[in-house]
This record gives sequence, structure tokens and C-alpha cells, in this order.
Amino acid sequence: MSVRVTLVAAARSSDLFDVRFDDDRPLDRTGWHEVQLVAHALIPLAAADLRYCSPTLRSRTTGDALGFAPLVQPALRDCDMGRWRGFTLAEVAAREPAAVDSWLADPRSAPHGGEPLLAFISRIGGWLDTRPAQDINAIVAVAEPAVVRAALVYALKAPPRTYWYVDVRPLSTLTLTGGPGHWTLLLGAGA
Repeated sequence: MSVRVTLVAAARSSDLFDVRFDDDRPLDRTGWHEVQLVAHALIPLAAADLRYCSPTLRSRTTGDALGFAPLVQPALRDCDMGRWRGFTLAEVAAREPAAVDSWLADPRSAPHGGEPLLAFISRIGGWLDTRPAQDINAIVAVAEPAVVRAALVYALKAPPRTYWYVDVRPLSTLTLTGGPGHWTLLLGAGA
């Protein structure tokens, strides 16, 4: 039996130029405004059999604002960025350019002391593959954009470097159908 998993990227909590690693700030004014603009399209997802969210404040708040009443899933946490937590990519690149180059080039590296990209993608894939399918037709989860990206890379069995070429906008959705080890990307509104 196949299950439909829709991932909703959390609303923004900062200006796109001020995105920080492991950012756990609340929704900003723009984020709240964007939730109001797209709520009509996303609220129907609350009919899913199971509703989850990442543990971040912005993911929980986005899920609540959309009426999902989501359960926090620790496995949907953002990538552990170690000592880079709280900094922007530009700030880290100015201090540790060789480390950033290594991190971007090698999905097994973790110069920040946190989680390697490959381990992050595998963790998110493990979450997908352990979703219950028996008597469950639809799941919705609000997650950080990085989690949505990792899920897409895993589901498509794409090379890890593909992760860097996927742009996930706040409140965008990704719908996957299938089950453990066999996921299909569903584009469009879908039913």
C-alpha cells in the first residue's frame, strides 16, 4: 500500500539574506503575512491522517497557524551544523573558507563538527521509509527547507550534490507517494 507524504516548508523567520544555520527564531512579519496569503491552499492538508512538524519554533508555529495541530518529530530536525550554528554562510565562509569549501564539495565531511550532509539525507530518508502505510493514506509535515531538500534528494535517489541545486521557498510543498525505498515525486495539485 502506498502513502502520500506532503512536506510543507516552514514560513520564514528572517530575511533570506540573514538565514542562519540551525536558526530557531520565530516567524517574522513577512512569514506571518505569507502564511495568511497561502493558507487557503494549504489548510486542506490538515485532513491528512497524520500531521507532523520539525521541532523548530517556526515549523511548529507554521503548522499551528495552518490548523494542522502537528506532532513534533525529532527525526525531522534540521542538519546539525555544530559550531556553525547561529551563523550565516557568509560569516562562516569569511572565517573558515577552506572548511566551507570542503563541506560543499564532500557530502561526507563535517568540518563544523556536526552532521555530514550524507548522514542528514539518510536520516530524513529513514524517517520517510518508516512512515506507517497500513490504514494511512496521507501524511503532512511542516519542516525546515533543508529537510524538504534532503527528502527530495533521498526519494529520487539523486547524488548528494543535487541537494545544493534545489531551492525550497517558504511555504512551498513537496509531495511524495510510495513507501520504503520506493518514492515517486508528485507534481501539481494531486489528489
